[in-house]
Amino acid sequence: MSGATGESTQESRPRGRFWWVRWVLIGVAVSVLAVEVVLVWDQLAKAWRSLLSANWWWVLAAAVAALASMHSFAQIQRTLLKSAGVVVRQWRSEAAFYAGNALSTTMPGGPVLSATFVYRQQRLWGASPMVASWQLVMSGVLQVVGLALIGLGGAFLLGASKNPLSLIFTLGGFLALLVLAQSVAANPQQIDGIGVRVLSGVNSLLGKPADTGLGKWREMLCQLESVSLSRRTLGTAFSWSVFNWVADVACLAFAAYAAGGKPSLAGLTVAYAAARAVGSIPLMPGGLLVVEAVLVPGLVSSGMTLAAAISAMLIYRLVSWIFISAIGWVVFFFLFRTESAIDPDAASPEDVTGDSEPSHDSGDRP
Repeated sequence: MSGATGESTQESRPRGRFWWVRWVLIGVAVSVLAVEVVLVWDQLAKAWRSLLSANWWWVLAAAVAALASMHSFAQIQRTLLKSAGVVVRQWRSEAAFYAGNALSTTMPGGPVLSATFVYRQQRLWGASPMVASWQLVMSGVLQVVGLALIGLGGAFLLGASKNPLSLIFTLGGFLALLVLAQSVAANPQQIDGIGVRVLSGVNSLLGKPADTGLGKWREMLCQLESVSLSRRTLGTAFSWSVFNWVADVACLAFAAYAAGGKPSLAGLTVAYAAARAVGSIPLMPGGLLVVEAVLVPGLVSSGMTLAAAISAMLIYRLVSWIFISAIGWVVFFFLFRTESAIDPDAASPEDVTGDSEPSHDSGDRP
C-alpha cells in the first residue's frame, strides 16, 4: 500500500521549471561530439589502418600505460584531499577524473567545464569550498612542475649545448611555490596579517569600513587549517604527478614501437613535452590538429621515418585521447548524469555516493 502511495506521489510531483535544460545540454553535448567525430573521421580511418598493421602487443601496452596515467590523477587527488580530512574511495575518484577528462578533451571550453565538474564532486564528497579550490590549484601546480621536470630531463638527455638556465629557473620557481604552499597549508595563520593589510587597503580605496570582509577571510583560513600537508604527503602527491607524465611518455613510446619505429628516448621525451605544452592551449578540444602538428616533427627528429611518425601519432592519439575519452563519457552518463539536481551544500557525502569513508579513518584503501 505504501509502495503504491509512493509511486503515485512520485508520478504527481510537478516537474521543475527548467526541467528541459538538462535535455538541452545533453543534446548539445551529443551534437558537439558528433561534429567532432566528423572532423576527425579521416584521422580515425588512418589510425584504424595503422592499427591493422601495428604490433598489437605494443598497442595493448600503450593502452595499459594510458590507464596507468589516469590512475595517477586519482591518486594525486586522494592524497591531497586526505591531507584535508576528506577520504574518498579509489573507484569514485577515478570515475570523476575519467568523466572530467572527457569533458576537458572533447567539449568547447572543456578545461573550465572539467574543473567545475571536479570541484562539484569534491564538494559532494564533503570538501569545503576552500579545500576543493585548494586541491584543484595544488594539483595543477604539481602537474606543471612534473611536466617541466620531464622536459628538462629530455633536454639534458639530448645533451643540449645551449644554456638551459631559463628552464632550470622556471622549474626552481615552481618548486619554491610548492614549498610555500606546503608551508602555508601547515600554518595558515602566518598569512593572516598579510590578508588583513590587503583588505584594509582595498576597503580604504572603496570607502568601506576597514574590517569589511575580515570575517570571511578568517573563515577561509579556518577551513585551510583542516589541511595537514606534510612534506611527506607533498612528496607522495608529487611522485604521482611525475608518474603520470612518465606513464604518458611510455604510452607514446609504445605507440612508436607498435608502428615499427625506434625513436631515441631523449628525442621522444622532448617531442612529448612540447606537444603537451602546446596542447594545453585551449584552441581546439583535446588539442586537435595542434598536438599532431607538433608531435609528428618531434618524432621525426627523434629518429623515426615520417610514415612511422604519423602512424605512431595516430595510434597514440587513438589510445590516449579517443579511447580514454570514450571511457570517460560512458562513466559520465552512467554515474554522474543524474547528479545535476543535487545541492553540494545540502547533501552529505553519504547521501550522494553511499560509500564515502569517515574522515578520521587513517587507512588508504583503494
